[in-house]
Amino acid sequence: MKINLSGHHVDVTDTVKEHVSDKFSKIGKHFPSLIALDVTISKEHNEFQVELRTHYEGSSLAASGANAVMYPAIAEAADKLNAALKHRKGQLKADRHQKPTCTTPEIAHEIIQDMKLV
Repeated sequence: MKINLSGHHVDVTDTVKEHVSDKFSKIGKHFPSLIALDVTISKEHNEFQVELRTHYEGSSLAASGANAVMYPAIAEAADKLNAALKHRKGQLKADRHQKPTCTTPEIAHEIIQDMKLV
């Protein structure tokens, strides 16, 4: 998975790059069809904001996290992205399965109404 990391009012150092790649390597293993991830780290009003954008199986997904410290903000955004990817994967798998059909006849409730169960 290719990670495009950019910073806005933040210096993106090697340690930050390493931390981001470690965080998202697990997501890349769980979702192998995930090709690229855009990560933007910005600092505004003494708060770090992390925005994530990606395309997965025909849909665009985005997640964000904010915190006064950079690393918890990255972790929060990673957790949100993981949840969004799991949700999308569940939607795709649900479309493959055959929908359940009703096995009771439509008039079953009328038959039960006519019965005297007392």
